[in-house]
Amino acid sequence: MTVNRRTLLGASAAAGAAAAAITASPAQAKPVKRHSFTVMGTTDLHGNVFNWDYFADGEYTDADGNAKGLARIATLVEQVRREKGRENTILIDAGDTIQGTPLAYYYARVDPIAGEAGPVHPMAQAMNAIGYDAAALGNHEFNYGLDTLRKFESQLEFPLLGANVIDTATDEPAFPPYHIVRMRTPRGRDVKVAILGLCTPGVTIWDKAYVDGVLEFPSLETEAAHWVKHLRERKGVDVVIVSAHSGTSGTSAYDTSTGIGIENAAKIVAETVPGIDAILVGHAHIEIEEERVTGPDGREVVLSEPYFHGQRLTVFDFEVEWDRGKWKVTSVSASIRNSNTVADDPEITEILTAEHDEVVAYVNQVVGQAVIDLDTAEARYKDEPIIDLINKVQEDVVREALAGGEFAKLPVISQASPFSRTSLIPAGDVRIKDLSSLYIYDNTLVAKRLNGSQLRDYLEYSAEYYVQTPAGGAVDPEAITNQDGRPDYNYDYLSGFTYEIDIAKPAGSRIANLRYEGVEVADDQEFAFAVNNYRANGGGNFPHVAAAEELWSESTEIRTRIIEWVTAKGALDPAEFASVDWTLTRDGVPVF
Repeated sequence: MTVNRRTLLGASAAAGAAAAAITASPAQAKPVKRHSFTVMGTTDLHGNVFNWDYFADGEYTDADGNAKGLARIATLVEQVRREKGRENTILIDAGDTIQGTPLAYYYARVDPIAGEAGPVHPMAQAMNAIGYDAAALGNHEFNYGLDTLRKFESQLEFPLLGANVIDTATDEPAFPPYHIVRMRTPRGRDVKVAILGLCTPGVTIWDKAYVDGVLEFPSLETEAAHWVKHLRERKGVDVVIVSAHSGTSGTSAYDTSTGIGIENAAKIVAETVPGIDAILVGHAHIEIEEERVTGPDGREVVLSEPYFHGQRLTVFDFEVEWDRGKWKVTSVSASIRNSNTVADDPEITEILTAEHDEVVAYVNQVVGQAVIDLDTAEARYKDEPIIDLINKVQEDVVREALAGGEFAKLPVISQASPFSRTSLIPAGDVRIKDLSSLYIYDNTLVAKRLNGSQLRDYLEYSAEYYVQTPAGGAVDPEAITNQDGRPDYNYDYLSGFTYEIDIAKPAGSRIANLRYEGVEVADDQEFAFAVNNYRANGGGNFPHVAAAEELWSESTEIRTRIIEWVTAKGALDPAEFASVDWTLTRDGVPVF
């Protein structure tokens, strides 16, 4: 029998597969009255197997002494299993697994797992070896398309969960919504623990090219309410744990008025959905050791988010008591373990060193020669040549794509963001790793048609990134950016124009002297706007761009286009791409 999401009449085929339980132990006449078990969790691993920085070509280090990677997580997991007893532990993940490092990119695009006789993804190899029980889908799982995702899923020895990832053809979950693990007790009835997986609805926007018309992403709250009730009433589970690729802030980096669910809704789920005991939180890339929220049924829900890239491991400790014929949760606590306290697991090192070495060789290929050092250290508040490089490449690609067509006469402008504060292309040999550090995301290129008025609005919105700073007195560069917590990747340069950003003025009235080829931009003047797919689909909630007419798009990553451009030129000379397009001012006086 199949379950319709609206009727709760059973379990769907996917759910049935997901809920396949570990064989129950024989019933005992007299059950134990108390039992404890532990659920460990990771999130936002982003292709990090080892404590390695592929851009710096060395061991990862930071100012706080952190370490990262699944090889370290494996050691922590074994540590906990020895303490608690392996049979008393569960290991889960909250998504964003197969994107984020050159290693992840290599096995998606260079030696793709989805190719004929493709390799097993290193993240699948590592997670299988460690012994994960279940993982939720993250938004970045969709970055390389559904074929790559389905291949990755097929390589896992545990279910990939997505209760709110709905197949539009069937109105049923396209992935298993949950997984049930039966925790054996020394005597008596097993503890039935359900893991429910949820993914942020932002995938609808960010990976529209892959999921539009194929998958839908309803809100976490609605799907959690449906499935938690099903698990409690139909499956008779004792404990419900949600693995949610969604932060706790209740905010979204896109417009939710169109009906798309809230991006960071994990805490809302805890507050509004009865029957949840704990939530493993992901997506936000912050550390929450333990946060307690009272659910609508009076149940205390414990939330925890371990730090990303395998830098931390969350440990939920559960106590249950046999009460009136069923197990009842009496205590839940969460703690964090740090990967910098342990060494790499030797088994993970042994099985994945060859793949790691292959990627290291790939990213160290020389593709050109830089005339001078180019870096992003000041790119948040100064027009730096290294960001101009991105815009130049995008302009060239779009101009060539539109040539000979009906839009060929439209002037081409471009946007780019200072993604990294530490990217460096040193003078001399330019390697793939250098260019990859400049463009760390797997975005692709889109051309949209916008007019001068719309682009002025766009720039005003971008300029909200700056803190209003009165004229006069010294300026601390570190104090004038990231207003209201806006991330660097939601601040855009626009090339092709020249303009000033007056940070002494209030948000909404900062853009001055907006010109194209020396002439003031007219409101009705039209442009072909080269923009990354994240922004083109509404990421960052910039005005006008998502609704604008699409002139052209492609599936090749912008990073690849940059590598191709540098390879073709041979030399990386700012004289070929750099220009001073914008300046920060205060009452018309340059800040720097």
